[in-house]
Amino acid sequence: MDTPESITPGLYIVSTPIGNLGDITQRALKVLAQVDLIACEDTRRTGILLKHFGIENRLVSYNEYNKLRRTPEILELLAKQKAVALVSDAGTPGISDPGFYLIRAAIEKNIRVIPVPGASALLAALVVSGLPSDRFVFEGFLPKRAGRRNKRLRVLVNESRTMVFCESARRVRRLLNEILTVLGDRRVVVCRELTKKYEEVIRGRVSELLELLAARELKGEVVVVVGGYEERDEE
Repeated sequence: MDTPESITPGLYIVSTPIGNLGDITQRALKVLAQVDLIACEDTRRTGILLKHFGIENRLVSYNEYNKLRRTPEILELLAKQKAVALVSDAGTPGISDPGFYLIRAAIEKNIRVIPVPGASALLAALVVSGLPSDRFVFEGFLPKRAGRRNKRLRVLVNESRTMVFCESARRVRRLLNEILTVLGDRRVVVCRELTKKYEEVIRGRVSELLELLAARELKGEVVVVVGGYEERDEE
């Protein structure tokens, strides 16, 4: 009788679907089933994912609010040659989420960090945007305060690379207005609910999208892709 294949000790950075469950990889499923512990932002959301694929494993929450307390606990487990999977609510851990803190702490302790790549909202949005993707910069979420948001955008005025932002659906129009004021009427692409049933990709100039979205109430997950200044100046 064959014995189950053992898993190498270390911290596994496991990408999970951003909407369509069919996007999970076979390797990710194998790792999630075999590790000693899964650290996740929300145990309920990850529990639903595991249940869908018939996986039972130990879950522990790891998020912005408990990362300082949880990190030493997870590092202690890893030091005992255990395998731990780190997952976010959706997509690739460590990008605009607290997973970066644990990854860096593990590296500082000379613990092996192993990528299990897969879905990523920022890359999905970039490749469908139609904007140059050979060079780009990921800005994530802008600060909430108006002054800090404006300061961040002013730094990007002469940025020639395509820029990718995350934003909540209810604040997309605010972001577009700020981009128009600070960066000008760039080409912009609003990607909503990527890989999900109501996936939508809206392309145009900032002014055009503001007019188009004026009477709409957006819902769901949103990524905004903005053209760099060289692309704008060629028009």
